Amino acid sequence: MFRATHPNASKLKKIFQALVKLSDEIPFFVSSNGVEIKVLSPDKTILAVVSLPGMEFEELVVEEETQFIVPTSELKKIIRRASRNDVVTLTINKETGELVMILRDRKTGVEREFGIPLIPRPVEAIPEMKLDLAVSFSMLSQDFKDIAGDLKLIGEEVVFSYEEGSIVIKSVEQQKEYVCILREGAPLILLNSDVEKARASYSIDAVIVAARAAGASKNVVVAFDTGKPLKVEYDLGGGRLVYWIAPRA
Repeated sequence: MFRATHPNASKLKKIFQALVKLSDEIPFFVSSNGVEIKVLSPDKTILAVVSLPGMEFEELVVEEETQFIVPTSELKKIIRRASRNDVVTLTINKETGELVMILRDRKTGVEREFGIPLIPRPVEAIPEMKLDLAVSFSMLSQDFKDIAGDLKLIGEEVVFSYEEGSIVIKSVEQQKEYVCILREGAPLILLNSDVEKARASYSIDAVIVAARAAGASKNVVVAFDTGKPLKVEYDLGGGRLVYWIAPRA
């Protein structure tokens, strides 16, 4: 049905390890254009989308478009075995009903083959998210991860706001308060806004989930708007990983 070989198993490892925290199931969509993974949290407040175009792969042979679901627990166990020297190949074994993952050490040529049982259920269609968000900023992924770690100490809700050229990230709960002010150059790389003011609230737990992918990319782009989802996007060097986080009322 398809055969996809990616030259960097460590890169896929970081992506998969970020996704397995989100759901018990990982849906894959494979076409001649590449591989896409869409994971919706059980409470439908977080959507993660991984897009890996065909050019990302050393080999991508697709006889027909393929959709399948694998259990997070099994994928997590196997992807742990990937090392920085490994090339990873994915294919489907129809007879056994498994996703076959082959890890090949590019230095020694040694191959290890694993089978991940498919969940025998049709993949639920998830529509594309197409939203115009008025405020966006880019920063080092590690800085974003550090902010998420700070927020974890406070409470359940965080407010992102924009006014007078500054981003303010604030959380207040039970006599605890956290305020982080971000400006272009301190430490933001870029800051853009089409409005004078914007404000929206989000779950801190959801922001922490999105920040777990920080190791997959040097920089992150964050976008929001009043009453709209938060978008957290990582550049994967050809592909991308995007989190959409629903706003809180």
